[in-house]
Amino acid sequence: MNVLKWVDKNLEEYLLMFLSVFTVIVIFSQVVMRYLFNNSLTWSEEIARYAFIWMIYIGVSYGVKRNAHLAVDILPIMFKEKGKLIFAIIADFFFLVFTIIVTIYGLDIISKITRESAALEIPMSYVYAAPVAGMGLTIIRLLQRFVLHYKVLREGKAIKLKKILGWKGEAA
Repeated sequence: MNVLKWVDKNLEEYLLMFLSVFTVIVIFSQVVMRYLFNNSLTWSEEIARYAFIWMIYIGVSYGVKRNAHLAVDILPIMFKEKGKLIFAIIADFFFLVFTIIVTIYGLDIISKITRESAALEIPMSYVYAAPVAGMGLTIIRLLQRFVLHYKVLREGKAIKLKKILGWKGEAA
């Protein structure tokens, strides 16, 4: 059980950290090869691009986990905390629908990909798996938020709402 808690707490952070360091190392190696040795790596730009694509989609899940996405809050700020929670649930529901659609269609696209990348000659399905993996993780994070929202609504604990939803201002 401790392993699951560790994965839940750290998965996106470690994946993003690894991909970031990997990308920096690859790009730095390319710069060194080009300017010091007057030669270049044929695969470096391609693999850095693919790592960046993976970072973007894993970052979506991390943003949901940390409640760090930008949001338009013109309506929710007019309500007390329970109204804000209802708006958060509605927004998360539509986001969940979107992530499920992207995941389903992404899986369909992956199953049809047969070509390989130009420089690395790896299956392009690995690259196209990034939205599926990222949105799959996002689905899990959104479901976790729904559980928190339900607990707050059921128990009526408004104190946790600011922490859960990341509110900074006061209710009207």
